[in-house]
Amino acid sequence: MASHAKINSAEELKKTVDHHTALRAADDRVTLTVSAGTCGQARGSLDVIASLENAIQEKGLQEKVRVKVTGCHGFCEAEPNIIIQPQDLFYQHVTTKDAEAIIQETVLKDQAVETLLYKDPVNGQTASKESEIPFYTKQNRLVLGDNALIDPTDIREYFSIGGYLSLAKSLSDMTPEDVIETITASGLRGRGGAGFPTGKKWDFTRKSKGDVKYIICNADEGDPGAYMDRSLLEGNPHRMLEGMIIGGYAIGASEGYVYIREEYPLALKNITRAVEQAHEAGLLGENILGSGFSFNVKVYKGAGAFVCGEETALMQSIEGKVGVPRQRPPFPAVKGLWKKPTNINNVETWANVPLILDRGSDWYAQIGTESSKGTKIFSLVGKINNTGLVEVPMGITLREIIYDIGGGIPDGREFKAVQTGGPSGGCLPKEKLDLPIDYQSLMQAGSIMGSGGMIVMDDKTCMVDVAKYFLNFLRDESCGKCLSCREGTQRMWEIVRNITEGQGKEGDLVLLETLAHAVKDASMCGLGQTAANPVLSTLRYFNDEYLAHIKDKKCPAGVCKDLVEYFIIPDKCTGCMVCARVCPQDAITGEKQQVHILDQEKCIKCGACYEACKFDAILVE
Repeated sequence: MASHAKINSAEELKKTVDHHTALRAADDRVTLTVSAGTCGQARGSLDVIASLENAIQEKGLQEKVRVKVTGCHGFCEAEPNIIIQPQDLFYQHVTTKDAEAIIQETVLKDQAVETLLYKDPVNGQTASKESEIPFYTKQNRLVLGDNALIDPTDIREYFSIGGYLSLAKSLSDMTPEDVIETITASGLRGRGGAGFPTGKKWDFTRKSKGDVKYIICNADEGDPGAYMDRSLLEGNPHRMLEGMIIGGYAIGASEGYVYIREEYPLALKNITRAVEQAHEAGLLGENILGSGFSFNVKVYKGAGAFVCGEETALMQSIEGKVGVPRQRPPFPAVKGLWKKPTNINNVETWANVPLILDRGSDWYAQIGTESSKGTKIFSLVGKINNTGLVEVPMGITLREIIYDIGGGIPDGREFKAVQTGGPSGGCLPKEKLDLPIDYQSLMQAGSIMGSGGMIVMDDKTCMVDVAKYFLNFLRDESCGKCLSCREGTQRMWEIVRNITEGQGKEGDLVLLETLAHAVKDASMCGLGQTAANPVLSTLRYFNDEYLAHIKDKKCPAGVCKDLVEYFIIPDKCTGCMVCARVCPQDAITGEKQQVHILDQEKCIKCGACYEACKFDAILVE
């Protein structure tokens, strides 16, 4: 672990930052920056790193070349990827076999390895630089951008990009009220889902009576398909930590907690190390930078309950109790952790704080829309060519994210819907593609911003099945405290399940909508209050699919097994044999380049043949 001598004042910190910034600028080695967050490691980035280091050692280039291990660069579809400086090259899908060519061609000959350059899946054009890749061109990577610059395990790397200078500025040049005023003027809103104004939240907590106050970072990211907070903690944990310390100073807290789910081992490891390093450097503990302000941070592991993302349930968990929500008011700002005034924000919110203190509230307020300032990070997943983390200014449209950044739908298929806001969000149809992304617009359209999950669906998706999937998740994750949520989500799931199995009745839709509103209105916490969103949004925009399931006993998308049959269209079948190879029941037979036959008695309606066929030769009825 990289450590650092204790820094005793703001002046010493500035000198430390200047020193490490100068070292970074003077380092003229070729740098191979490898993305090694969870997604990169899952695709073999650690093996790539080992291969590169071996190749460098074999050629005796240790003094001229270095491998920098960083967190997620955002472009998950291109993992493992490497950025090479000073050539400013971007390589994607790198394997261990490519290490020799990278050293030989790029390092020694200063030439690009053409096969590793990015190739657009739609138009086939190549790009050699990150700035030329469509995935990055419309992004504004204020929070995520430094992930590709630093080793997240070394505090000196964070110093080299100006790390902790905002903390020094806060402690030496600003009062707590000045800090809160700056955050308020910036327009920053909580990035954890509710979107409450951050400065106002801090002000409430500061003004609450009590000698003991707490700060909490909510890193309990439980939405399916969401991994924004995880990637920030993996790639730049000190930025979030600096934001927390500034927040502690602003509200008058002396202790903070990072509540993180144990299923995030790399993020847990890196934030724990960052806390230890900050203590060693005197940026946590007693009398920070000689200011008289003392603040400590503890890392608390959660057990993965989705409901513990709700702030009152999270505090119950930290206190060692069952993680269930409690009635509000009183709100945490008045009576929170151990009944003391408490301020809770999520990772992304805290990570914005040092940027705002550094560049000013006016700068931040110029980004985004009138009511939704700054940027927002989304995890773009599902039926999309360019999966990954995207950071965009508020007000950008869904179309720009899905088509300009995401590269559109794979295999030329038609876009059908996008769900924003995780399992409690809503599904928006193609008619909403030009909707600007901000808190108000999404809510009016029947969805929410949430923490930032964005799941794209194509025309092979059954929206009734999607509603069933998320209802199943929510009924399992309901803590059971509220009758409306406990029984309501269960009953909604049963109704939708029956519809997908061909047992739906015409009165079901009225009952389903009535029940959805009842659950929304009567539930105590955010889980129950938003659990109806997948139902209400699909009823609103895809009512015809529900009716087809109920009246015609058909699933238009061919997903619901009880309502479909698969047939091979002779005129379109090329005899490629792909469908026969993927069929788990050997229900498809035929010779190569001859029309195949599907045995209905053997068919289990899994849809594997339908998904695999590139010639639309499988008919679903």
